[in-house]
Amino acid sequence: DDTLCRNADLPDAAWADRTPGDLLDPDHVHAMPGVAPALERLRKAGFAIVVVTNQGGIARAHGTLADVEACHDTLRAQLPLTPPDKAPHPIAHTLIDACYAAPHHPSGTNTRFADDHPWRKPGPGMVLAAARELNLDLTRSWMVGDKQRDLDAAIAAGIAPARALRVGP
Repeated sequence: DDTLCRNADLPDAAWADRTPGDLLDPDHVHAMPGVAPALERLRKAGFAIVVVTNQGGIARAHGTLADVEACHDTLRAQLPLTPPDKAPHPIAHTLIDACYAAPHHPSGTNTRFADDHPWRKPGPGMVLAAARELNLDLTRSWMVGDKQRDLDAAIAAGIAPARALRVGP
């Protein structure tokens, strides 16, 4: 949110009865301008692209895991490989290799996810899982995010602070 796809500047209709920022409606998922060509350049340079996202709206009972997956599927569809057979990591013809979501929030009302789980950023859980499952070398990895907690999660997982970049508007 606000790193690959729009979030902060979405219309009020995107939130319905949700907390602003809890983007759980695939109809409001829009890749930001320039994201696709930037990811293409990263893929051509040999990088895997992994999304790690807090989705506390699920813990707050504003959506479901299926809603998160629908949003991820929409984002993947907006970021196709061009051409798909030339990418170093061809997975489902998309620029995104994997998506990890933490549906947890300590003040949630959905008791299944009402906690401060290690996957929830700034915890390193999602980054560590991605490294393990995708065989990524965290000493050669980068994190790009729009919040300090993104960078903190990367650093806690073993990514060098100089490789943890914060983007802004």
